[in-house]
Amino acid sequence: MDEQKLNAFIGQLLNDLGGAFGIAPVRIGNRLGLYKAMRECGPMTSLELAAVTHLSERYVREWLSHQAASSYVTYDPASERFTLPPEQAAVLADEESPVYMVDAFDAAAAYLDNQPKVETAFKTGAGVGWGSQAGCLFCAVARFFRPSYQANLVDHWLPTLDGVVEKLERGAKVADVGCGHGYTTVMMAQAFPNSEFIGFDFHPVSIEEAAKHAAEHGAGENLRFEASPAKGYPGNDYDLVTFFDCLHDMGDPAGAAAHVRQSLKPDGTWMIVEPFAHDRLEDNLNPVGRLYYAASTIVCVPSSLDQEVGAALGAQAGEGRLREVVTEGGFGSFRRATETPFNLILEARV
Repeated sequence: MDEQKLNAFIGQLLNDLGGAFGIAPVRIGNRLGLYKAMRECGPMTSLELAAVTHLSERYVREWLSHQAASSYVTYDPASERFTLPPEQAAVLADEESPVYMVDAFDAAAAYLDNQPKVETAFKTGAGVGWGSQAGCLFCAVARFFRPSYQANLVDHWLPTLDGVVEKLERGAKVADVGCGHGYTTVMMAQAFPNSEFIGFDFHPVSIEEAAKHAAEHGAGENLRFEASPAKGYPGNDYDLVTFFDCLHDMGDPAGAAAHVRQSLKPDGTWMIVEPFAHDRLEDNLNPVGRLYYAASTIVCVPSSLDQEVGAALGAQAGEGRLREVVTEGGFGSFRRATETPFNLILEARV
């Protein structure tokens, strides 16, 4: 045994455990408004933060100590004040920031709650249905993806598609399939009031939440939601069909692709947003791949295996495998329109 390698691995594991142990404190900081108070008020002692948030000082002091040890906040021994730097505030306190990531901790907690069901599935090979997974997993996942969609969808991703923005500005018909809580559907409907948007999802509870979200954000009459599977949503005259981070979760993605093809107009476009991944496992062994493989083990693969066919592409399917699925569905044109460190944005046309 190489003692140096052993010590290095123990150091890595300590960092991992520190992150795992920090899930609850981060969620508490978010739910009780501690991060937002620090962002608004600047450097504070534990007593001052407790007073502003109307919380127990002793709990706040211990929480701040953990946050400082995690480098989420800074600590000045001379003044005994803690500060949330602007960089950390963008990630932990600003819900409109494109790098806001606190909701990922809620997703992590939901994954942990889901462990018993997936553990059983490991033994049987069966799936775990999206609506059957522990807690409101779909709530956490929807919130986790929202900042990236907010920052990129309208201003950066749609303009990379051939002629799509022009159609949307004139007036187009759009199906947002696998819309979940409807964040993407609402964003597009508000940005393009001349177009008609229909959000479809096979999970009825998510459709109910999508309708609530649309009402809360003052969505116009150019938007509606319907519960329908990806292989069965109605209509055959869409100018644009969108799939956001959901194709790999489907049991029969090739069947879904075939349905998309017949639902589009001859000059229509299918926009597919998927987790970023290379085609080879060895190229995905990095921090982003690590997160996605974990989520895929606990959520994506179990969800797909619970459905018809059970293709179980996984969250790291890669562009090559996705191309196979899309062309099997009858599309002749497929290209990578753009990318981010977290997403592939793909365009398919007949």
